[in-house]
Order: sequence, then C-alpha cells, then structure tokens
Amino acid sequence: MPRVHVTHATTYRYARPVWFTPHRLMLRPRDSHDLRVLAATIGIDPPAAAIRWAHDVFANSVCYVEWNAAAADRLAIVSTLDCEHYPAGPTLSRETIDPLAQNYPFSYAADEMPDLDRLIERQYPDPQRQLDAWARRFLHHGTPTRTLDLLAAMTQAIGAEFAYEARAAEGTNPPIVTLERRRGACRDLAVLMMEATRALGFAARFVSGYLYDETPADGAGRLLGGGATHAWCEIYLPGAGWVEFDPTNGLLAGRNVLRVCVARTAEQAVPIAGGYLGRREDFLSMDVDVQVRVG
Repeated sequence: MPRVHVTHATTYRYARPVWFTPHRLMLRPRDSHDLRVLAATIGIDPPAAAIRWAHDVFANSVCYVEWNAAAADRLAIVSTLDCEHYPAGPTLSRETIDPLAQNYPFSYAADEMPDLDRLIERQYPDPQRQLDAWARRFLHHGTPTRTLDLLAAMTQAIGAEFAYEARAAEGTNPPIVTLERRRGACRDLAVLMMEATRALGFAARFVSGYLYDETPADGAGRLLGGGATHAWCEIYLPGAGWVEFDPTNGLLAGRNVLRVCVARTAEQAVPIAGGYLGRREDFLSMDVDVQVRVG
C-alpha cells in the first residue's frame, strides 16, 4: 500500500499579456477500491474567475476553469495529490479471470458487448495489416494460448524491443509509425498495445496518470517515463475486469502507476486543454515539472 505524493506544475509563458480561453483540467483521480485520494488541490495563477467540476462520459473527474477579462503574460497551474494506492501487483491470479476467458480466443458476454463495442473498434488504419501480423506473433499454434500469458508477452515485448523517448510535443504517433520506428513516447507505446489487442478482439482503453518508482536511489533498474505524466492501457478481462498494462516498462496489473483518467483515445485524456487569445508568436514556452514521492 504505497503512499504517493504528486506535485504536477505546468507553466505557460508569453511575450506579452494574452487572454485565456476556458481550460479543461484532468488532474484529479477518482477514489476507488485500489486508489484512495487523501488530499487534492489545484493552484491557478492568475486566479480563475470561475471553477466547476464535472464527470465526463468516462466518469473521470474534470475541472473547468474560466478567467475574467484581465490579461497576463504567464499562466501557472499546480496540482498536488496525496494518495494511497492498492495495486493488484504483478502476481494477478489467473483464477480471477472467468474460466471461459482464460484461454484465447474467447467471447465477451452479450450483455457487456454494447458497452465494449467502441473500445474494441480499431481507431487507426492498418491497410497492409502490419499490426495484425505483429499482434498474432504472440499466439500459440497447436496449443492453447493463455489469455494472460498473451497480454503479458505483448507488454514485455514492447518494453524490451521498443526504445522509449520522452517527447513534449503534443499529439500521438499512429501505431504503424511506432511499429516501423520501434520507438516512441509512453503514449505512443500505449496506443500501439491498445490497437494490437483490439486487432485480436480485446476491449482496450487509454490511461493517463503518474509513474512512481520504488527502486533504489542509485538509479539501478529505474522505470521509464518519470518526471512527467505517464500513459499506459487497460484491457478488459471477464472476471478480472479492467487490468492495467504498462508497455513502456513491461509491467502488469497496475504496479507503480497511479491512474488519473481513462478514455477511448489518447486525445480524450489530455491533462490540460485550453488556449489563449493573442498572436501566434506571443507563445514562448510551456514547462512541465512532475515530482512524485513515495512514503
């Protein structure tokens, strides 16, 4: 049961004062059986004129922010979290999966399909079926393929065979591009696994949050993707429910990751979305600093 403290600071700077359009923040997790939010605050400078909270279509906690007519040459948003995490850990038991789904292929229950259909649906074109072929390398031929073994092998293969690259620029690379380059940011690798599992008929969704590292301070074996927001994916397995997989680090079952929001696509899980009124050249920089402490 790790106690995890997060400080996520985002600062925008401009060449001259600009006016800010309404912003949408996805920075606060929802309380659940595996995550308890003990404290959560958001500091905004210049101060907002109006703040309201809502749940989006995925039941994520979303903060909407509006400013008055005053202009400023800097915008700072600082989110702080204090949470207790109860991850399933890497020893997720096969017995938690419905017996009918322990071997691949299997079928989702008819009453769940209307809710899972859009999460099974492919989101990117694959005209040469490259991703399909790559995904099928994890299937056994002549012997049963254990569902959890398949997903674990895919997660670990991405972690081992693809190079991680931190990328501050907005957007996510299509999975075919990631597959060809054999490298990508954590969000690229998450989308690659989502599309590969969807090619096999699994329901998958994108997860954004934070990575915390319990490895020694000397850096031996440290996890990839710290110092910024992190991305991974969830796969729906009957009986076990939504199971987390971090392909960037080859980790299973949510260990070392603190979930903030889930979505069907990466674009629906942007931590801070908004804009400004001014000239294009007014924008100078965006700095993001994420500090995660355990204990």
